[in-house]
Amino acid sequence: MKKIIIDKNENEQRIDRFLKKYLDKAPVNFIQKMLRKKNIILNGKKSQASDIIYEGDEITLFLSDETIEKFRTEKEHVILKNRLDIVYEDNNIVAFNKPRGMLSHGTGKAFEENAVDNMISYLIEKGDYIPRLEKTFTPAISNRLDRNTSGILIACKNYYSLKAVNNAMKNLEIDKYYYTLVFGEFKEEIEKKAFIRKDEYKNITEVFDKEKEGSKNITTVFKPLESKNGFTFLEVKLITGRTHQIRSQLSAMGYYIVGDEKYGDKKKNLMVNNFRGQFLHCGLIVLGGLEGELEYLNGLELKAKMGRKLTSLKEDLMGGNDEKN
Repeated sequence: MKKIIIDKNENEQRIDRFLKKYLDKAPVNFIQKMLRKKNIILNGKKSQASDIIYEGDEITLFLSDETIEKFRTEKEHVILKNRLDIVYEDNNIVAFNKPRGMLSHGTGKAFEENAVDNMISYLIEKGDYIPRLEKTFTPAISNRLDRNTSGILIACKNYYSLKAVNNAMKNLEIDKYYYTLVFGEFKEEIEKKAFIRKDEYKNITEVFDKEKEGSKNITTVFKPLESKNGFTFLEVKLITGRTHQIRSQLSAMGYYIVGDEKYGDKKKNLMVNNFRGQFLHCGLIVLGGLEGELEYLNGLELKAKMGRKLTSLKEDLMGGNDEKN
């Protein structure tokens, strides 16, 4: 038998979802069966899978220690010595600048350095996250960037913050601005609506002017900041946030991102010394739509400068020294 006291990082979630995280190796039907047979009870009473648990609640597992160990994965974290390029931090969130070439998440295969593991290592070293004291919660990021896209990632230190930021992201109340360099002269600011469809097998998206089967609507605002020497430096505001939205939509419009190997123009990329990896940087995020304990963050501007490689390339191709982001 084991008793679990729910704390703030497990507060306000369905009991079956909590149990699936706590007994992460257990099949869903096993958890449902244990609830039905009262081998798992909530506050001394039989519980339904959809019951909501709250801070201070007591869950009792009438299971052997061997069964619990069998269905639980022990948390293991590799402590990395890399330091985050932090742009903002408080008790609830930490926002940092992910470099080009780094994955946002691990792939689950052979270990490869990634932003999430770096963030977790940082919080462990600070003492903000102590894995052995947590039942199910692990700090997580609320947005992601492609490997070769640099810029701001927002990580949440507790479950309440993670829910709040994720909800604001889902409701499109957090504004994200990207900076990119494209071939061609972009004349004026436009809000572009279209439809996008993802090919899961090829991990590539297509953009259409009209809705097609399986497509989803997208909206993007493109604002030229500088045009020179046959290139345009753009600020791109995402209204929706679909996979590869910026890269795919610009390609469909005939404005290829410098260095983009998936959606770009191979011949044009040869003109810029075959620069590899899309010139794309998430340089500004404006928080909004946050409620309750996180309301104080509304209106906060998170800013991250482009790395040296992107900055140098832009200067080489366009001249000058831009400090807009």
